[in-house]
Amino acid sequence: MNEDKLYTEKQIRRKTFISFGIFSLLAASTIKGWFYLKNLPPDNGLRGAVQEPVRKVLDFNETVFDKALSNDHLAKTYPLEAAVKKPRVNGDIGLDETFNPSTWKLAVTKASGDIVNITLDEIKSLPKTEIIFNFKCIEGWSQVTHWGGVKFSDFAAAFHLNNETAMKYLGMATPDYEYYVGMDMPSALHPQTLLCYEMNGKPLPVNQGYPLRMIIPVKYGVKSIKRIGTLYFDNERPADYWFERGYDYFSGL
Repeated sequence: MNEDKLYTEKQIRRKTFISFGIFSLLAASTIKGWFYLKNLPPDNGLRGAVQEPVRKVLDFNETVFDKALSNDHLAKTYPLEAAVKKPRVNGDIGLDETFNPSTWKLAVTKASGDIVNITLDEIKSLPKTEIIFNFKCIEGWSQVTHWGGVKFSDFAAAFHLNNETAMKYLGMATPDYEYYVGMDMPSALHPQTLLCYEMNGKPLPVNQGYPLRMIIPVKYGVKSIKRIGTLYFDNERPADYWFERGYDYFSGL
């Protein structure tokens, strides 16, 4: 009996030793892999300032999200009373304090190269759409917020941008070109994507992007550019501020 008990204890110690050995090897491999990635030089070109193996993983994720996106993929909406009264302000890149809203017009570059300047009143004359959804930030916070504006798809149809929306991408920039965003056209034309001029039933506050911003419920907030100054279209990926700093280009939810 004592010999059986001793033999069992030996087995336990042996298995424990093997388990700790395997754990140590895995931990060492993980640490070595982390230092390998950390010490790789980032690609500072068009693929963004991030190490190439990391960028490949982000590209794979983008491919999966891109294939899954459809007009049936809708962000959850909420009742009006669920919306916060004072939405969080996050990010002021591109919100130049010298901006004069009285001179603002949205500059749209067409496929022909012609530029069409569109006023806020012209945009507000189109059918209005409101949405209450959970705005999500890549920093990890979220808030249920209430927005009003024009569906981008309605805007594109009203201003005869059929040739332009047949392209693969939409590019946007603030009037000072300090903040810029690129996105795939299916996301731009998604039924919940708005050119937004209201928050909580009132004109956008200056710190929320007055006079016009993008709201895209199926993406993280980095794509919801404030104070849009220019729109253009391309079959190549437009420049994107956060992609160039190592983030995912698609930024889908």
